[in-house]
Amino acid sequence: MTSHPAPLIQGIGLTKHYPGVVALDRVDFTLEAGEVHVLFGENGAGKSTLISILAGATTPTSGTVSLGGEPVTIRSVKHARQLGISAVFQEFSLVPTQTVAENLVLGGEPRWGPFLDHREARRRARALFAELEFDIDPDRLVSQLSRGEQQMVEIAKALRDEMRVLILDEPTASLTDRETDHLFALIGRLRQRGIGMVYISHRLHELGRIADRISVLRDGRLCGTVPAKDASEALLLSLMVGRELGAIYPTIRRSTLPPLLVVDRLRAWGVEDVSFDIRPGEVTGCAGLVGSGKSRVWRAIMGLNATTAGCVKVRDRDMTGASTRAMMDDGIFYLPPDRKNEGLMLAASSADNIMLGMIGGRQPMPRRGKAMAIVSTIATRVALDRRHLKRLASQLSGGNQQKVMFGKGFGRAYDLYVFDEPTVGVDIGTRAQLYRVIQALAESGKAVVLVSSDLPEVLNLSHRLLVFSAGRISADLTGDAITEAAVLGHFFERRKEIA
Repeated sequence: MTSHPAPLIQGIGLTKHYPGVVALDRVDFTLEAGEVHVLFGENGAGKSTLISILAGATTPTSGTVSLGGEPVTIRSVKHARQLGISAVFQEFSLVPTQTVAENLVLGGEPRWGPFLDHREARRRARALFAELEFDIDPDRLVSQLSRGEQQMVEIAKALRDEMRVLILDEPTASLTDRETDHLFALIGRLRQRGIGMVYISHRLHELGRIADRISVLRDGRLCGTVPAKDASEALLLSLMVGRELGAIYPTIRRSTLPPLLVVDRLRAWGVEDVSFDIRPGEVTGCAGLVGSGKSRVWRAIMGLNATTAGCVKVRDRDMTGASTRAMMDDGIFYLPPDRKNEGLMLAASSADNIMLGMIGGRQPMPRRGKAMAIVSTIATRVALDRRHLKRLASQLSGGNQQKVMFGKGFGRAYDLYVFDEPTVGVDIGTRAQLYRVIQALAESGKAVVLVSSDLPEVLNLSHRLLVFSAGRISADLTGDAITEAAVLGHFFERRKEIA
């Protein structure tokens, strides 16, 4: 009688307690060689806790882990890598002041005598990027990369050593469709080599392309594991939230009003002669590949990047080159794409983070008691559980951190809301809630800008869509002209002209 080979990795009864919270509750999990096992569930369901245990970043309160049938205690992330388990987490572990090549060899540096062998480091970096089909200069500083490019470097870093298990936490959150295709091709090659992969994603359309099995977690417990071929969208959503979930994308009414903001022939780093206007009561989407300029133009408008030419007017007043504080005081709220480094004070409570949004403007900061009452109202508006208000922002799931970020925008009055990658790493249920917040803003007469690498997001929510390519607007689409084929066709338009 032939025995079935032991799972590549197996967790039995994995449990993790934090003060007042059961993050993981007696979860059983197996990963087979050459399998892509997807973890699916809402933010805070326990997915990140589970992979943190498997990757050695967290020690379980109880339960056991086996690798190839042998019990193992994973003491640290370094120990996990020595065992052949490598992880790419949502929060990046890159050193921003070092080059891409230096980051890729960190901890295993090639030496030329006592010094780093920069030539060998660059050679290794180029070889990794060639396999991934990612186009990044190894000599660039990480601080100069976009979030999508940093994600590519993180993935390459995880693949530098021999491995048995690869853990990917929302790896496509900051990647374009083309880069996602390259990653999925790589996953296919790794699968053929017998490498098992644990994959967290909130994008339902990805699961059918790569998953073998899907495990759904809710409130720290395993709700079920199903073969991917049998997993309908309705079944997964029902398991995830414990109820039927309505339409993800709301239909947003559109108003026709005079422009609030006018940009004329703006030039900045990565932006060339960009002109457009933004109107109240309208959702304007900005789409494009990584490095296309869709985010850089707004960072220039908001005073985060320097402008070199052109004009920015708010209510017919010249605000070109104004500081971020001046733009906010003039009624423009900007939600940055990197909540860890730019959006939140991780060591402060959720309530205190939301209160930061009350500072500035024409109204004085309210007293603590009144401020907490306002925070409580804001929490309801963004569907943030009030029990999370006293918790540190660092202790929240990615989805709840994003709700806190949104909440900062309601501490004072704004007329224009710019959301840059508003749903990175956010589950389907939270997405639906945040989309309803966007709907309410637009229908109340606010101007909304949606900068996103998630194509279905901008296709379904935008009244008007600006497509960026190589630092310029390659298309300005409205209504029925906003289609996937049209948008994708304009992604490369400017690059072809340059070539």
